[in-house]
Amino acid sequence: MEKSGRLLIIGGTGFIGKNLVIHAVQADYKVSVLSLNKPAKNQSIKDVSYIQADITDVIALKNKLSDIIFDYVVNLSGYIDHSNFLEGGKQVLDMHFLGVQNIFQCLDWKQLKRFVQIGSSDEYGNLPAPQHESLRESPISSYSLGKVASTQLLQMLHRTQDLPVVILRLFLVYGVGQDDKRFLPQVIQGCLSNNPFPVSAGKQLRDFCYIDDISQGILLSLTNDKVNGEIINLASGIPITIKEVVESVKSAVGQGKPEFGKVPYRKGENMSLYADTSKASDLLDWMPKMILDEGIKRTVDHYIKNN
Repeated sequence: MEKSGRLLIIGGTGFIGKNLVIHAVQADYKVSVLSLNKPAKNQSIKDVSYIQADITDVIALKNKLSDIIFDYVVNLSGYIDHSNFLEGGKQVLDMHFLGVQNIFQCLDWKQLKRFVQIGSSDEYGNLPAPQHESLRESPISSYSLGKVASTQLLQMLHRTQDLPVVILRLFLVYGVGQDDKRFLPQVIQGCLSNNPFPVSAGKQLRDFCYIDDISQGILLSLTNDKVNGEIINLASGIPITIKEVVESVKSAVGQGKPEFGKVPYRKGENMSLYADTSKASDLLDWMPKMILDEGIKRTVDHYIKNN
């Protein structure tokens, strides 16, 4: 059977990346993964080609990619880090912005049908909710600046050189397999311990979207020509307070002693960050299917079973 196309997923060993790889293989793409490190033996996926390179090292990247042709590329590289510029933030900025520049020095643009850049809700900074794609970005960290700079670069390349690119801005993605250091796994661990654990007062409004829904949205963007040059929010569009999410986890676990108000809000934190998702509905015909309480229950059940 003919494959759907040659797909490179940069950052394909992370939480979102690994889930996307699984969905892409099921959709019959010929998948390659580029990451800094090899996946653990029990984490590698059959029929997927794994490539190791540091995207901030353009020479090493060229050595790995120069002889390979891809139809589609999804860039999930980088990591969330809100460090100040002089306290590690410059490295975060370089990882995201310099990394994107290097990627495009190593790809064959002529064969490229779509480049999907994974952006972040942090690009909106403290702009009012619901955040929509026509707002001018307002980054408040080196991380979000790196994402914004990449967005601007890619849209410029679309305007001037017809690069078939789309920027997908993700809000809070959660689900089975997420890193233990992220918010929801930490709350699950805290509830399972049944010891008091500190959290913020929890008045922030946030937008949570289940990992499988996000992967489906990304795959839809690969073959839809209406998205070229666009920024599109991928999110539930449903605001919920952090406190309500913690209480939902507590209910799913059956115990927990969160101490609300023990953790201060992050300086400059947007207290109301949730998406206008009408563009995703209009252009991608995409809407998330997973209800939050069910997604949390599924995540908690998997965590209990595997830890």
